[in-house]
Amino acid sequence: MIGPGSRVDTVVGGRLTGPGAHLAPAGPVDLFLSGGRIVDIAPTGALRPRGEVLDADGAFVVPGLWDHHVHVMQWSLVAQRQNLDIAESAAHAAEIMAWAPVLSDGRRVGTGFRDGLWADAPSLSLLDAATGAVPTYLINSDVHSVWMNSAAFEREAMAADETGVVREEPAFEVSRRLNDVDPAVGDAAVQAMAADAASRGVVGIIDLDMAWNASAWERRAASGFDTLRVDFGVYPEHLQRAMEAGLRSGDPVAGEGGLIRMGPLKIITDGSLGTRTAACSHHYTGEPGNTGVLNYPLDTVRDLMARATGAGITCAIHAIGDVANTAALDAFAVTGATGTIEHAQLVAHRDLARFARLGVAASVQPEHALDDRDMTDAMWRGQTALAYPLRSLADAGANLRFGSDAPVARLDPWAAMASAVHRSRDGRDPWQPDQRVDAATALAASTRGGSTSASSLAPGAVADLALCDRDPLTADEWEMRATVVSATLLSGRLTHLA
Repeated sequence: MIGPGSRVDTVVGGRLTGPGAHLAPAGPVDLFLSGGRIVDIAPTGALRPRGEVLDADGAFVVPGLWDHHVHVMQWSLVAQRQNLDIAESAAHAAEIMAWAPVLSDGRRVGTGFRDGLWADAPSLSLLDAATGAVPTYLINSDVHSVWMNSAAFEREAMAADETGVVREEPAFEVSRRLNDVDPAVGDAAVQAMAADAASRGVVGIIDLDMAWNASAWERRAASGFDTLRVDFGVYPEHLQRAMEAGLRSGDPVAGEGGLIRMGPLKIITDGSLGTRTAACSHHYTGEPGNTGVLNYPLDTVRDLMARATGAGITCAIHAIGDVANTAALDAFAVTGATGTIEHAQLVAHRDLARFARLGVAASVQPEHALDDRDMTDAMWRGQTALAYPLRSLADAGANLRFGSDAPVARLDPWAAMASAVHRSRDGRDPWQPDQRVDAATALAASTRGGSTSASSLAPGAVADLALCDRDPLTADEWEMRATVVSATLLSGRLTHLA
């Protein structure tokens, strides 16, 4: 009986949509697969099905989906942490953590708070009063800051100030420590995460965990992980190690059929909107003198990118503010590096065309636009650059690649597409509707190659496919968010079957 893990030889009665669909016969079709690829597409019934047959039952067939920005371990552990996205104030967040469960390691960990528009501010004394002697950690939704009590500062051997908040690199270090769980526990959480992703039609992710990811993925592959394709990144502190190991972007590292591959060098060049550290040309509203931070000298960024490029490693450059985006594009131009700018949330008008001209993909997270709409309107009110300019980037010829930045947003490509196409959620009016993209662009941006990629629904293409209950090219916002995937195939092998 056909089921998860089965290799499919024929998909019968599917309706193609998305990149490449116009090249196929009209109406229901049968797809014939062999060796992990599509070898033929014919009108349903024109050819006799062979081997293991999957009945699509009229489902729409789209290319397998990718999430181009995931922090795998941190996202996988979210279910074990207290959800703070309902916190309406610092006092409310502290109260929630006072009753949060204590984890097996003796800590309380919460995640997902957004303090940008709170009427009050986090403080060490407030959190201490609510949480007492239990080490307590509240991770900002953007992961660029962590609010801790005195017991947590003592446990981490860090000095506290009156706010109890650490930002940027100290915050990343706290997250690294919190994510350093027993491998058996972590790998089980990763497998559950991967199964959930496959149930949404996802066949691949870019893992940008702040760790030496090669060893973790080699271990997972050796234990049988085969649910997703994974390209993993490295950070500057691991670049030399990757070079000495001979790792080059795109090279298979582990897993059957090269599922696990070396990805890019990730450099976090500035901060974030929510933590008010993204590097901008104008100050944050109400914070005179605060234009954010650049985390590295520009010469250091260029040197890192040049070294990576010489070693055959692409670059993924985190840049949120317009100053950071200009600097990142300058570095790509000077070094000849290839790769992506991650986030591109505030882009100067003059820089839009440079993405396409330099061949730099815009790896963006459409859900962030709606998560941040109120903070953007409040904090970036004085900025002259474009905020979340999806349509402007697309019109300028940039290759858009969609992702979630999970755990910043949930790993759900249908939510990302809905936000990009409709710029609305929860019944609110569309935000900046002029920056909406069409559904075909959004779907292509959710595949491996991005919005400018060639057909992946044609003979010869890898049989990474998702079967869904509605056509994303015609679905409204609510329909797109509610899309149900009946089957996901990875090189013709079922990784999900409803």
